[in-house]
Amino acid sequence: MDILHLIDRLEELFNESRAIPFTHNVVVDEEKMLDLIDQMRVAIPEEMKKAQQVMTQRDRILAQAQEEANRTLTLAREKGEQLLERDSIVQNAQSFAEQRAMDIITEADHSRVEADQYVIETLTHLELELERYLNQVRNGIRTVKETQTKNQPDAE
Repeated sequence: MDILHLIDRLEELFNESRAIPFTHNVVVDEEKMLDLIDQMRVAIPEEMKKAQQVMTQRDRILAQAQEEANRTLTLAREKGEQLLERDSIVQNAQSFAEQRAMDIITEADHSRVEADQYVIETLTHLELELERYLNQVRNGIRTVKETQTKNQPDAE
């Protein structure tokens, strides 16, 4: 399940909760709250798996680009060695091979930059979501502690 959907459901649960008069506290359906928390625990690792898949795909693309660059360089060297007797042809082949290798390296670098940017954006988004959850959890803990503190003198 999408983590953002779960957050929306958590917010709905909070908004639907009954307010306790003269306080900033609300009464929340415990079963629904715990169910949402369990679903979030399941969803967050899925987001991490997605980010890991993106990084794995990036590594695979980079490896393929490097392989192609190596193949092209090898082919260019072999071709150059065969044409050593013809000076102008050798120079043209070397120039072409070097340009092709530079193009492939440039393409690989571009792919790496795009993949890295995607990973950064995805992980940054995930980090922001996790910070939101953490703040919500901290606010919940603080609210419960405040409630406990307020209720302790009444119990005595």
